[in-house]
Amino acid sequence: MSLEEAQDVRPPDADTDADADADPGISDPSDPSGRRTGGWSALRPLVLRVHFYAGLLIAPLLLLAATTGLLYAGSWQAEKILYSDELTVARVGDSALPLSAQVAAAQDVAPKGEAVSVWPAPEADATTRVIMESPGLAEGETLTVFVDPYTADVRGQLTTVGDALPLRAWLSEFHSSLQLGEFGRNYSELAASWLWVVALGGVALWVGRRRKRRYRLVLPERGAAGLRRTLSWHGTVGLWAAIGLVALSATGLTWSKYAGENIGQLQDRLGGATPPVSASVAGGPSAGSDEHAGHTMPDGAEMPPAPATADIGIDGAVSAARAAGVTEYLQITLPAEGKGYVVREKDRQVPVHLDAVAVDPADGRVLDELRFADYPLLAKMTRFGIDLHMGTTFGLANQVALAALAAAVVFLVFWGYRMWWLRRPTKERRMSAGRPQPRGAWRRLPVTVLLPTAAVTAAVGWFVPMLGISLAAFLLVDALLGVVARRRARTA
Repeated sequence: MSLEEAQDVRPPDADTDADADADPGISDPSDPSGRRTGGWSALRPLVLRVHFYAGLLIAPLLLLAATTGLLYAGSWQAEKILYSDELTVARVGDSALPLSAQVAAAQDVAPKGEAVSVWPAPEADATTRVIMESPGLAEGETLTVFVDPYTADVRGQLTTVGDALPLRAWLSEFHSSLQLGEFGRNYSELAASWLWVVALGGVALWVGRRRKRRYRLVLPERGAAGLRRTLSWHGTVGLWAAIGLVALSATGLTWSKYAGENIGQLQDRLGGATPPVSASVAGGPSAGSDEHAGHTMPDGAEMPPAPATADIGIDGAVSAARAAGVTEYLQITLPAEGKGYVVREKDRQVPVHLDAVAVDPADGRVLDELRFADYPLLAKMTRFGIDLHMGTTFGLANQVALAALAAAVVFLVFWGYRMWWLRRPTKERRMSAGRPQPRGAWRRLPVTVLLPTAAVTAAVGWFVPMLGISLAAFLLVDALLGVVARRRARTA
């Protein structure tokens, strides 16, 4: 994935055969003859120029996203160590106390909080989490009280965001916005918008090179030095990481502000939104929707409202859910006005357990159920993609893979800038750096290639706005620089 392959000036003291394996016979696209060529030889100079500028200008954002993502990948294991007192019990008992007793213990230590959700201990040595809405917390934050399920002793309380404890919550926000709020999210969306372009363009350039030994496509060249060695590592590592980088880019865009909205709308139109489970006991709106939710389930209006004093309690709701087959890693949402209990599975490791049921608090009847097997295909793919991006699908192996991809991006950026420096014209007295592929590559494209390419670029730029806006800005600046360069040439 060669950032620096896009270079038309080579220093006289550089590796003389650094491009010994490169495609021969690629003429200068600025050739005044204006001859048009077809195939890869015509498209390659344009890809070179786009890859050069995208890599050069977007690389700092990619480096930020990679380093913050590397920290986030390690946060899963770090929080187990940092918050071990809250997450684990002092001694595993013979049997757990009723959930109602554990919730009561949590409310005793946080009387100003209102319990909204309960996560029973998923492992024998784990604590139960009682999630509360408490005054004084920021939007999206909750107070989580950790209770020993065997003794009802409170092990601690932390401010959390979803299932993320303070460390991971902070690193997640740092990765997505650099802790700069809505404005900061533009950085991550811009990085995700360009990552797949740089990755696929680099793969095309690396695979399209003519080489004497085919194994050099997938293995770095031994014994090489200087520019040739850097290019070899840059290309092979980029090739191995390309699929993962494209996947990270696609899944990252689902969280973005602008492209994410377009993705959500497209998914809804294709019937791939994640359906909710209806918890209404009196014809109220459904609750418990997930990512990109847009469908409406039956509202159960024929069921009479439960008496205000009737409530089977959280233990009865869990028993009804288990009888309905919802048994793994439970998350219980307590009933609000006109709503029943919602009991979900939250085990996202393969094989996933994400079934959910709504339980009538009056008599324990199952109001509605939602099986992961019944999700639309696009909803399943979205769920898998998000969990892979977050590092939950395959547990520790998933987190190690994310860390490896993040490290690969860091090295690819370093190698790219190093090649940019190595390919500078050293005979010039002034400070200089590598130069991009000459302008005019698009003029050599056949009309049958140019028009579809322009149409696809415009469509992708509209669907991924940060990509389209930044690309338009690049083109405008490049055109202005071209005008300045021509005026200087005429003056000289």
